[in-house]
Amino acid sequence: MRFPVRIVERIRELVGDFPVIYRISLLDLVEGGQTWDEVAELAQRLEQAGVTAFNTGIGWHEARVPTIITQVPRGVWAPQTSRLREVVGVPVIASNRINTPELAERLIADGSADLVSMARPFLADPDFVRKAAEGRADEINTCIACNQACLDHTFANRTACCLVNPRACNETSLVLGPTRRRASVAVVGAGPAGLAAAVSAAERGFPVTLFEAAPELGGQFRLAMAVPGKEDFADTLRYFRRRLEVLGVDVRRSTRATATDLAAYDEVVVATGVVPRIPEIDGIDHLSVVSYAAALSGGVVPGPRVAVIGAGGIGVDVSHWLTHDPADTTEDWLAHWGVGDPVVHPGGLTQAKPRTPVREVTLVQRKTTPVGVGLGTTSGWSHRAVLRQSGIAQVSGATYDRVDDVGLHVTVDGAAQVIACDHVVVCAGQESVRSLHDGLLAVGVSSHLIGGADVAVELDAERAIG
Repeated sequence: MRFPVRIVERIRELVGDFPVIYRISLLDLVEGGQTWDEVAELAQRLEQAGVTAFNTGIGWHEARVPTIITQVPRGVWAPQTSRLREVVGVPVIASNRINTPELAERLIADGSADLVSMARPFLADPDFVRKAAEGRADEINTCIACNQACLDHTFANRTACCLVNPRACNETSLVLGPTRRRASVAVVGAGPAGLAAAVSAAERGFPVTLFEAAPELGGQFRLAMAVPGKEDFADTLRYFRRRLEVLGVDVRRSTRATATDLAAYDEVVVATGVVPRIPEIDGIDHLSVVSYAAALSGGVVPGPRVAVIGAGGIGVDVSHWLTHDPADTTEDWLAHWGVGDPVVHPGGLTQAKPRTPVREVTLVQRKTTPVGVGLGTTSGWSHRAVLRQSGIAQVSGATYDRVDDVGLHVTVDGAAQVIACDHVVVCAGQESVRSLHDGLLAVGVSSHLIGGADVAVELDAERAIG
């Protein structure tokens, strides 16, 4: 405690009346962390030493509790900031998973904090503050806390960027200047790639028509936002819908564009996306077999016992969705991760409350590597932890033999096994939808193929939007 106090004292001596903001940990979330009395005493001593304001931090990198990724509820740490505000006389700043002006305003209005700090939301939208001040909060490109292009890039020694704003940190190399020619543009498909293409073309001054066969915009993002902890994806779609309105894009929902329709445009962008890949397995046409798209969209309600084929990002997400209790609250989330009151539990860490999965799920993959090993650096560990918390059985190195009335038959290490289940959900990758592109080429109409329609290795919104 003497160490930070003496540093602040010396800083105050050197800088005079200049503001000094101290980043203080309110919940260490590690074994042997600070008690609340120790946090409060440190804050009070630092205030006496000359701190102007406290910026509050939650957790260490070593903590077993996620603190900033998508599955962390918005504003969940604000009560800790409010508690600090009660024991010091200088302003207290809230942080972590605050990504909208509405939430920031509420935290200030209800007395949880004096100020709010953000970081990743300004990568998502550098005009965040200006839009909020001008009453245009609905036009903000909201950070979805995915970490995929910011922190994951940083840990890989790559330039930080943003999944929902590929121009972040690329402003001088990815320049979208006004067009010098008048050309009509048709974009087919309103998933992430098509939405980004339509908005970018319209921002440059092109008249744009966006065709979408479905009644709603969003493509695979509409499936993703059904996954527990990925509800923020809905904000990305809200941003794009509003941006299309502001730019005057001609949006045609429930409209399947034909080659004849598109021949009238100067430029055609095909972003028709992907469909789930159905592997060649005996009995794959059994009534119990459904795609991840059918399950997540509500087209099929899986039974109490489910086998999931494929343990990539989609398989992990679907397994979480299958076992998640929709009635869980923010308090349940804290309990499942073992976050307790730091007054009682040093570091705010306590025994985790077991989850009660709503289904019995077995996650199966052909690979022999651990399940989820390819997930993001800063978030993958927490997704793997949820699988364990939810009691999801994991089978690696499997050969898929057949599906029948009993369930999924596999062979693992030479031994035959039967995974008894009511449904088999297939998460075995995707296939590009290119029939329109091929049809255009056949009649001599050139097009730009983008997103999943171009490459469907694994769903990659970063590549699609970029």
